Amino acid sequence: MINKLFLTTLLALMAVCAGAADAATDPPAEQPQVFVLNLKRLAASKAAVNAKQEPALAAFNQLIRDADKALKFGPVSVMEKKNQPPSGDKHDYMSLAPYHWPDPSKPDGLPYIRKDGQTNPEVKEYKDKEYLPGLCESVYTLGLAYYFSGEKLYADHAAKLLRVWFLDTATRMNPHLNYGQAIKGVNTGRGSGLIDTRHFIKLIDGIGLLNGSSSWKQADLDGMKEWFTSFLQWMQTSKVGMNELNAPNNHGAWYDAQRLSIAMFVDSTALAKRIVQNAQARLDKQMDDAGKFPLELERTISLHYTAFVLEAFFNIARVADKLGMNMWSFESPSGKSLKKAFEATQPYISGAKKWDGQQIKPYEFDESYFLLMEGAEHFNCRNCRQDVKNLAGNDAPRLRINLLY
Repeated sequence: MINKLFLTTLLALMAVCAGAADAATDPPAEQPQVFVLNLKRLAASKAAVNAKQEPALAAFNQLIRDADKALKFGPVSVMEKKNQPPSGDKHDYMSLAPYHWPDPSKPDGLPYIRKDGQTNPEVKEYKDKEYLPGLCESVYTLGLAYYFSGEKLYADHAAKLLRVWFLDTATRMNPHLNYGQAIKGVNTGRGSGLIDTRHFIKLIDGIGLLNGSSSWKQADLDGMKEWFTSFLQWMQTSKVGMNELNAPNNHGAWYDAQRLSIAMFVDSTALAKRIVQNAQARLDKQMDDAGKFPLELERTISLHYTAFVLEAFFNIARVADKLGMNMWSFESPSGKSLKKAFEATQPYISGAKKWDGQQIKPYEFDESYFLLMEGAEHFNCRNCRQDVKNLAGNDAPRLRINLLY
């Protein structure tokens, strides 16, 4: 009798444990829908991780450590800010222009004055600007961790973060950026504020990595597409959005980069193709004959902004691949091309040459990794992969880029 009772109890415990194991893993049942990321490369890296091959395994282990940290992030929402937007509605995103400071010659400091490249610490008081990049990076990291591991907890948390910021009625952000990067005493928001939402590019790929997860329902995906459809409409019709469309520097390039990812996400392929063509024309206007970007060279941290505008164009080129439009080999009527821009910049972002332009604070060379890896893939840069290893040092085997290239 005792043995029979013991056996019954054991079988019951085994069933509970099996159920818990099933709940812990939730392998993607569908192919991810990503636009900047390369699906074939992801699949090859996943096979390498499963085969315990380096450096993919080391990069995967670091990804999981990053994802475990992301599990502790949020959820956050636009409702948490203490500052009231001009509309009086906390659902509206709000931020301050980072390089504008109180005028010391004025009793109230107004209007604020520009100090290029110097960030006013007051910006951190506006939590929307702090939370949004953290949210996008967390969803992206969790999405990658879910794709590579199949662990449901990563998809669970990514879904929660997305619902709170974008979908839940009580906490959702309104789909516009009317009050982005305001300058006190000058305006309540401006086109330049759209640079804050460049992180949506990663967020959208992060959403696509959740495909097939039981944590992410069709209703969630439909809700996100509806939100981004409204946001894209605002981008392309509002005065604020039109100002950024016409920006002649990195802001205009990032405007195209993010609306391109959004257009792909909401299944507007015809619009996406027009955006790529617009970006090609933009490259022709923004670049000089030497492959440099004069308006970025005027900045006090000009190497950073040169790399920054290249990053925007490279993101556009990666999405253009999905449309069958090869921007990597595109050359404008006046001879402008991404290849020429990269070759003009590569010696400086790899550390081979010292930058001779303005750079009032040290350049962060990890900003180079993405550009150098693309240079290796598309422009026959034979030293670029080794440049990344040299710049990263002991961290090189653990770089996430090892999973993406």
